[in-house]
Amino acid sequence: QLLLGGLYSGRVMLPLNIMAGDSQIAYAIMQSGCRGIVVDEENHARLLSIINGNKAIQVVVNGRDDGINETAAKISDELPSADSHALLMYTSGTTGTPKGVLHTQRSMLSGGINVTRAHQLTADDRTLCVLPLYHINALCVSLMAPLFSGGSVVMPQRFRTATFWRQIADYQCTWFSVVPTLIAYLVQAKDNVPPIPQLRFGRSASAPLSPSVQREFEEYFQVPIIETMGLTETAAQILSNPLPPARRKIGSPGIPYGNEVAVLDKNDKPCVSGQIGELVVRGDNVMLEYHQAAEETAATFTGNGWLRTGDLGYYDEDGYFFITGRRKELIIKGGENIAPREIDEALLLLPQVIDAAAFACPCERYGQRVEACVTVEDGSKITEQELILHCEKTIGKFKTPDRVYFIETMPRGPSGKVQRLKLADMVAAEQ
Repeated sequence: QLLLGGLYSGRVMLPLNIMAGDSQIAYAIMQSGCRGIVVDEENHARLLSIINGNKAIQVVVNGRDDGINETAAKISDELPSADSHALLMYTSGTTGTPKGVLHTQRSMLSGGINVTRAHQLTADDRTLCVLPLYHINALCVSLMAPLFSGGSVVMPQRFRTATFWRQIADYQCTWFSVVPTLIAYLVQAKDNVPPIPQLRFGRSASAPLSPSVQREFEEYFQVPIIETMGLTETAAQILSNPLPPARRKIGSPGIPYGNEVAVLDKNDKPCVSGQIGELVVRGDNVMLEYHQAAEETAATFTGNGWLRTGDLGYYDEDGYFFITGRRKELIIKGGENIAPREIDEALLLLPQVIDAAAFACPCERYGQRVEACVTVEDGSKITEQELILHCEKTIGKFKTPDRVYFIETMPRGPSGKVQRLKLADMVAAEQ
């Protein structure tokens, strides 16, 4: 209600990720010029510490009678236009300070429209939204799509494997959108699923979905998973697999819906089918700019208006796109390019592994070497050496990680992508 009311009244909304560090939250508040913040009781004291007595920011505790006054956020007498600023969402600062992605009313609604078209949503559809609203997937997929289609949303306080399927059944949800890690948790839990004949599909976004996890989920739960791809900068979705019975390609995030997607080489020339380059996107769902960052904005767009995604990949003869890695995360070992995702998927073939992420580390012999982090299921006794031997058999010794580290959770940005560069820094700091 607060978010939609703010957008309708012409305010620019700034969802804050409470899982971020205090310095990142402080940066977003100050860089955005924020004038009013609504916070819950649990995080009230922390917020007061972060803003450090800044009198220009009015703080309202959710559930109390007082509200944000006119001096904190002026309400316009006119309804916002399609080009009015609507959303400022900060991306993760893995290589520097966070960037404020600025969306208009048009780009936010376009994100929801693209989802509606891809998944054929109607007013009869209801989604279970278990992701937080500071996540672009939740905001522009689970909220904006039903707003456009006339459907409805169920929003529990948090995701729990123990209650997920019961909530789907009790509230008669017809679809859901989650990230691959949550799909892996559901596979691991293997809960008994109540009758849910109305559930049409599940949707995976924000990071690549392991084909082995997808197949296991669909075989056990008998629910199709639609893999998609999106960015904070594109109001979520840019690619999606079609719904059954149309052809889905396991391992591909699909085809464009409502925007254009292409692959460009290092000279910004179009790639042919099967040729790896950088994915670029163009459409009404693309952000306006990075807030107060003209140089970064200019570097992100090509001369003819394509947004550079930073993702490397290709498209096949049927027009389906495939992602091979991130441009800045490519591992170059002895002059050979290694896509981290290939190593991730090899590790995820093991049922004990819930999450996996490979990354590059400096190496005197090869320039870079491969290392990886994994999250395993509770009680697993699998060892680092067993993981390494499994990779050698699966992808060969050259691409196999020299070291594999066990961690509880992967560091992820607001869009859900694993921060591989941060993993490398974490490992280096520990060593």
